Amino acid sequence: MQNPQPKSNELKVSRRTAGLYARKLAGKGFVAIAIDASFQGESGGEPRYKEDPIARVEDIRGAVDHLVNLPYVDENRIGVLGICAGGGYAVSAAMTERRIKAVGVSAPVNGGREMRAGGRESTVATLETIAKQRTAEARGAEPMIVAWIPDEYRDSPDIDLREAYQYYRTPRGQHPNWQNKMRFVSLDAVMSFDAFYLSEMLLTRPLQIIAGSQQGAFGSDKDAHELHNRAGSPQKDLLIMDGASHFDMYDNPKYVDAAVEKFIQFYSDYL
Repeated sequence: MQNPQPKSNELKVSRRTAGLYARKLAGKGFVAIAIDASFQGESGGEPRYKEDPIARVEDIRGAVDHLVNLPYVDENRIGVLGICAGGGYAVSAAMTERRIKAVGVSAPVNGGREMRAGGRESTVATLETIAKQRTAEARGAEPMIVAWIPDEYRDSPDIDLREAYQYYRTPRGQHPNWQNKMRFVSLDAVMSFDAFYLSEMLLTRPLQIIAGSQQGAFGSDKDAHELHNRAGSPQKDLLIMDGASHFDMYDNPKYVDAAVEKFIQFYSDYL
């Protein structure tokens, strides 16, 4: 924290795009920690490239464990900020991790809802394929590693898919800690996950939701509205940024700077 005051604010965030948010928040006096998820980047965990919602939520708990051991952190004033699927994981964690006192999300995505977007038939067919692949790997086959962002996204007519390629697979957002790899069989855990499950009952902390108005395949605008409607938080606010796409909320200064200012006010009010 810069120039710590007797009354300090603490914030837990995730890495990369959130690293941009974290730096901006740190510049305003917040303590911010950015993390790589388990099985990815600089974090440990085997097998690599696994996407595990339970582990993702536990990562957030582990970050809080770290924060409460820092002498300059007030353990009663810790918040969470999640972006994209990290927003869903942040919400899920905050429902039962009562050390989190305020919840912020930018372009939130309920990862399970996104994975089931093709409908029942498609989802069940994918689960059948995963089951066969798990059996093959149990019998010694090489793990199936698939691309998070496939080549066909590059020229997709869908704004989210096209901008996902631009962000992750061009110098715009490439990072040496991120590899375009996912362990295919780990998707079965994501398919049944609902980041907003029990939010009507258990999401009681102050909540700030920010999303762009342009709708694409990732559905963050839809998830932002659903979360706002479902959350049991007595203090909750939804800000839709007109004209912003999902990935504008990642790194477009026009929208990121405005979102950070909103989050600064939110955390200042509730931490």
